[in-house]
Amino acid sequence: MTVSGSSLALTAEGPATSLTFRMPEVPVTSLDPRHQKLIENARVALDRGNLDYTIEVTAQVLKMVPGCLPVRKLQRVAQLKGVKSKGGFMAKAIGGLSTAPFMFAGGGKKDPAKLLESAESLLAKDPNNVGALKMLAEAAGGLGLPETVAFALDAVRELEPGNRANLLALGEAWLTAGKPTDALRIADEILKLKPMDAEAQNLMRKASIAQTVTKGNWEGQGSFRDKLKDEAQAISLEQAAKVMASGDMTQRLLDEALALVAKEPTNLNHYRSVAQAYRKLGNLEETLVWVRKARAQPAGGADASLEKEETELATTVIEKHLKAAEAAVAVAPNDPAAKAKMDAARKELAEFKLSEAKRFVERYPNDYAARYTLGGLYLENGQTDLAIGQFQQAQKGPQVRVASLVGLGRCFKAKSLYDLAVAQLSTAKAELTQMDDTKKDVIYELGTCFELMGKADAAIAEFKAIYSEDIGFRDVADKINAFYSKA
Repeated sequence: MTVSGSSLALTAEGPATSLTFRMPEVPVTSLDPRHQKLIENARVALDRGNLDYTIEVTAQVLKMVPGCLPVRKLQRVAQLKGVKSKGGFMAKAIGGLSTAPFMFAGGGKKDPAKLLESAESLLAKDPNNVGALKMLAEAAGGLGLPETVAFALDAVRELEPGNRANLLALGEAWLTAGKPTDALRIADEILKLKPMDAEAQNLMRKASIAQTVTKGNWEGQGSFRDKLKDEAQAISLEQAAKVMASGDMTQRLLDEALALVAKEPTNLNHYRSVAQAYRKLGNLEETLVWVRKARAQPAGGADASLEKEETELATTVIEKHLKAAEAAVAVAPNDPAAKAKMDAARKELAEFKLSEAKRFVERYPNDYAARYTLGGLYLENGQTDLAIGQFQQAQKGPQVRVASLVGLGRCFKAKSLYDLAVAQLSTAKAELTQMDDTKKDVIYELGTCFELMGKADAAIAEFKAIYSEDIGFRDVADKINAFYSKA
């Protein structure tokens, strides 16, 4: 089958030797009628299970019109169904492909058209090839196809949901594509994992501003400044977008955000802006007040990112008070009042962390990172059996699996169940491929368990593994020297 082509426009940018393809993203309705008919046939073929036909037709149309995203989406559906029906493609890594974030502004020195061709070829063999999807995103960026960039990075997100760098890139791609609501969704996704993530908070702020602009219909005719009521508003918005960090500007933005809260008291974005401004001013207590005000709004009570932010802020404020109390004791170590205040602050912090962790796990039982945190707090508090239960659940989460195995090992060690501790720590050791400090900690714990079991040879074998890599790690040098001095 042959599909007639259309010409591609070339635009020279930069040096005379550098040419970059530019082509618009187009809907199916803008395709040549013959191509539209082919795509309709491809959809029917997909419904009937004729995946090869669908893939072949979409590939031919995309060769002519790479910017038709609905066709690319149809192709991917067929490719993924093919994976499922055939039991999976053989995954092949792309040799030498960089895992660093891709540049979407112009494709760098690479020819985006050739890069696109390579990406499509690799995805035809394995649609779950993350490297190829990133290559597709880079190529689409070079071709000026922001929605295709977002499509490719979103496919990566489905395969690697915890990949923070990819999520940030996806959020920026949605912004570039003019879809701030999608960018906000991605920012919220990152903040659920790490509420204090500065880059994610910045993404959310930019997306909120862009969403406000879109809702205000500021992208119609005329210049950007013409759409605003006056020059002062234009300056304020531009300065906010550039994240001006000076104290005077932060105070000005705070005042404007407070005015917006008064005007629109149910808009969570305004509360976030106030809280962010207070944070920049270093006033954590007031930041916490405004996060709690946001949580009190109808839409804020169910906002997981705000909930985590409230918990972390409250913890930080209590820790700040504890540090002040500790400093007072350092100045006056014999002052019973100062010591009592420090002890009270320590108790408050421990109880708050534990109560918040328990509450969060009760609300989000499938948040394995939260279960790991709760397990660690239980262990610190001497509630070993409760800690074991949390670590056993937490190891189901890939991101905290190894850490949870180590937590289990330490729990069993605390209960003198050394054989069970060795089993957990050995599994954790096997899953860590790089001899970094994390693996050294695991091996050291394992060696200590063997020592407590009276298995000196097994213990020294573990300590030797650390000693051969890092003679200065803890007291392994002393342990090795003591062992050989007895020999």
